[in-house]
Amino acid sequence: MRFLKLQLLVLGATLAASPGSRAVEPSRPGAPQASPLQERIDSASPGATIDVGPGIYKGHLRIDRSVRLVGHGRPILDAGGTGDVVEIAAENVTLRGFVVRSTGTDLDGENVGVRALSGGATIEDNELADVLFGIDCKAAPRCVIRGNTIGGKHLDIARRGDGIRLWRSDGSVIEGNTIRDGRDCILWYSDGVIVRGNTSERCRYGFHLMYSNDATIEGNTLTGNSVGIYFMYSKGMTLSGNRILHNRGPSGFGIGLKDTDTFTIENNLIAGNRVGIYVDNGAAVHAGTALIARNTLATNDTGIQLLPSVKGGTFTENSFLDNFEQVGVLGRGSVEDNEFERGGRGNFWSDYAGYDLDGDGIGESSYEARKLFENMTAREPKLRLWLFSPAQEAIEFVARAVPAVQPEAKFEDVSPLVRPVGCVLPVPVASSSRPMWTLAVLLVGGAGAGMGIALVPGVRRRRAAGAAPTPIEGALA
Repeated sequence: MRFLKLQLLVLGATLAASPGSRAVEPSRPGAPQASPLQERIDSASPGATIDVGPGIYKGHLRIDRSVRLVGHGRPILDAGGTGDVVEIAAENVTLRGFVVRSTGTDLDGENVGVRALSGGATIEDNELADVLFGIDCKAAPRCVIRGNTIGGKHLDIARRGDGIRLWRSDGSVIEGNTIRDGRDCILWYSDGVIVRGNTSERCRYGFHLMYSNDATIEGNTLTGNSVGIYFMYSKGMTLSGNRILHNRGPSGFGIGLKDTDTFTIENNLIAGNRVGIYVDNGAAVHAGTALIARNTLATNDTGIQLLPSVKGGTFTENSFLDNFEQVGVLGRGSVEDNEFERGGRGNFWSDYAGYDLDGDGIGESSYEARKLFENMTAREPKLRLWLFSPAQEAIEFVARAVPAVQPEAKFEDVSPLVRPVGCVLPVPVASSSRPMWTLAVLLVGGAGAGMGIALVPGVRRRRAAGAAPTPIEGALA
C-alpha cells in the first residue's frame, strides 16, 4: 500500500511539471498582484502627471518611467512592515504630497521609504514615518530632496537607518527637510551638493560627508545629535549661517573635520556642545586655505579642539563666549602653525583680561591660553568635578601669583578683540542647563557686552549652586 501511494505521488509531481498542467494551475492565495496605483503607473506615458487622491495604497511601488506622481489629501503609501515602499527607476521622476510609511526592519536589505536609482528625481513635500532608511539616492545625480519630514523607527540608534543618504549623486540639493530620530544623514562620493535650511534632531550625525567635495552647507539647524556635522576626506566646503546646538552624544562635536582641505566655516552659531569645532589631522591643509571666521562659540565644554598636527588654519573674528576651555590641544605639541588673527584682527575672548587704550577695538596686550586648572583637567578629566569651586579659584590664584607653576601657552592671539563680533542668527531658547545668557551679548554689544562679561563668574557660581536666577540673569537667559 505504501509503495502504491509513493507511485501516485511521483505521477502527480510529473503531471504538475508538464507544460500543459500550468495552464490550469489555480492561482495561489496571497500571490502578489499589482495594485491599482501600480497599474496606473505602468500604463502612463512618459511625462504624464498622475494625480492620486486620499486613501491607503499598500505594497511596494516601482516607478520605471518619467512621470509626476502627485498626492492630494495626503494619500498613504504603506509597505505593511516589510521591504521597501517606493523605488524610482527612471530619470526625472517627481514624487510629491504623500505619506510614506512602514518599511521592513532589515538593515542588511536596507529597507527604505524612497529609493532613487536614476538621476533628476524630485522628492518633495512628503512625510516619511516608521521607515528604517528614509530617502536613498544611489548613483542618482541632480536629485532634489525638499520639504520632507522624515521620522525613523523606534529602535536603538545603532539599529536605525539613515534619514537621507546620497551615494555618487553629484549636484543634488537637500533643502528644507526635517529629520528626526534617525541614524545619520550621509553624503558619500557626491560632489557639488547643496544642503540648505534643514533641521536634524535626535540623530547620531546631523550630516556626515565623506569623499564629497565642493559642498555648500548653509542655514541648517542641528540640535540634540551626537555630532552636528562631520567632514572626512573632503575639500572645498563652505559652511555658513548654521545653528549647531546641544550636540552632546559620545562624541559631542558641533563640527568635526578629519583630513579635510580648503574649507570656509563662517557666521555659524555653535553653542552648548561638548566640543564646538574639532579638527583632526589637518596636515593636508595648505596654508591660508582653511578659514574659520565670524563664528560664535558659546557655552561649549571646549570651543575649538585641535590636534598638534593641524596646520595652516586661520581663526579670525570669532567670538569665544563662556566656553570652559576656549581652545584645547589634544596630545603633546602646539598649534603654532595656525594663525589666530588676520589683517590685524584676532578673536573675542570672554576671559580676556586686557584693555583697549586707543579705542580701536583691539586689545593692547596679547591673549594667551595658559590656565593651570584647565591644563590639569585636560590630563585628568575627573578633576572637572571641581569646576567653579573654591578649589579651582585657589589653583588659578596660585598660578597667577607664582608664574613658575604656570603651563606654557597653547597659542597666542596677538590682536584680540575687546567686543564680540555680532551674530546675525536668531538666538535660540536654551534647552540645556548650561548658562546660555552669553548669546544675548551678541544683540547688545558695546557697553552691554562689557556688563554681560562682568557677570560671568557670579552667574556661573550661582547656577552651579542651583540658585534661582536674578531678574537680570533671567533677562539674559
